[in-house]
Amino acid sequence: MKKRRSNPKSHLAQIPSVEEMLQQTKVKKLLEDAPRMLVVDTIRSYFTELRKLPEEEIKEETFAVEKLTEEIISRVKKKMQPSLRRTVNATGVILHTGLGRACLSETAKEAIQAVSDNFCNLEIETLSGKRSSRDMHLAELLPLLTGAEAGFVVNNNAGAVLLALNTFAEGKEVIVSRGQLVEIGGSFRLPEIMKKSGAKLIEVGTTNKTYLEDYTNAITENTTILLHVHTSNFRILGFTEEVSLEELVKLGKEKNIIVMDDLGSGSLIDLTKYGFAYEPTVQESIKAGMDIVTFSGDKLLGGPQAGIIVGKKELLAKMKRNPLTRALRIDKLCLAGLEATLKLYLDEKKTVEKIPVYQIMFKPISEIDKMTKNLARELEKSKIGKIGIKDSFSQVGGGSLPTENIPTKLVSIKPEKLKVDELAKKLRLNNPPIFARVSEDELLLDMRTLKEEDVNIIVDAFQ
Repeated sequence: MKKRRSNPKSHLAQIPSVEEMLQQTKVKKLLEDAPRMLVVDTIRSYFTELRKLPEEEIKEETFAVEKLTEEIISRVKKKMQPSLRRTVNATGVILHTGLGRACLSETAKEAIQAVSDNFCNLEIETLSGKRSSRDMHLAELLPLLTGAEAGFVVNNNAGAVLLALNTFAEGKEVIVSRGQLVEIGGSFRLPEIMKKSGAKLIEVGTTNKTYLEDYTNAITENTTILLHVHTSNFRILGFTEEVSLEELVKLGKEKNIIVMDDLGSGSLIDLTKYGFAYEPTVQESIKAGMDIVTFSGDKLLGGPQAGIIVGKKELLAKMKRNPLTRALRIDKLCLAGLEATLKLYLDEKKTVEKIPVYQIMFKPISEIDKMTKNLARELEKSKIGKIGIKDSFSQVGGGSLPTENIPTKLVSIKPEKLKVDELAKKLRLNNPPIFARVSEDELLLDMRTLKEEDVNIIVDAFQ
């Protein structure tokens, strides 16, 4: 490489060409594993950054070939890593939306692996060999589990609500209690989804009190749906009043209006049996007489992302004929994982033993305490700072059981040589990334959401 002037009029003259960098020995070795297109693009984008540097920020070593080479190699390796990858969840939020919500059971993963490695009968009926619908795989299972006449699946619960409202209420009215107009996360609000469906929203009652006569008085000849929305991600306590599902169903029958329940998190088991707060189940909604019930697959159900729709056979058949259904349908991987997850619900013992959401929720504090002491003991060796153990609470998250506090143990780290935010950042930049809590001057690792193998990952990161 040609020698560069030590004191140029412009620092631009010191930046080598892309071709010169490609001829460096270490870059040539990098090209054995990394695509040339990616390496060239990385060099160009890096050099563009250098050209924008002010003269006063340039040091003598800024354009040293070895320094440039190492930075390019580092950037390429980072780009070669998958953007979506496994993480370590030490936040204590079990259904953390940012961290992918529900972890899948081994049964679900095996089912997904089987249809990803091979061809599958996604839309072919094996007996006749004729083309069929992918809905056939859950056609018997969903009614069996929920007590509904029929059921099928779309890509998520927001899609399920959108499809139902568009099918039956486009250009017409949907009545909903003002206290149930939820924001479901990511700034998506129920009124906005209803607007996109073409339905006209009619709000009744107040934030904390809605009566049956509020619904009755709002009904017109243009009303097609009475919508109940489970406030799964918040609770209104104190001076409150709401209309029961049974009362809404009775009113709907009297007025010949569809009654729909958007359950959101969608539990299929009675959580009170396991010491948790009451969470309405899908079976209860169907038993109450709801015409349509929608809920998520990747929250309390513990499966892949999906919007599950169960209810009256005639109504669901009409929804399937809506062109939106094809736009919202799930793929073979999601379908395989969901079917495997749902089949675990045929035996409740298997449900709580094999679905990770419940494994984490029901994990004994004694088991967590043992992991906590082990991790704290190992982190003491890292000399990172003061290590402690604290009692605290984990959360279910994902818009489920918002008031439920689950006892847990924390390993606290008060770093000595760097700020706690810097430590948290270093952990996030680890491979795999480690996400933890930060409280004042301490980093907190919630042990309830950690797997056994995560402990070793954390120890290695600190060392």
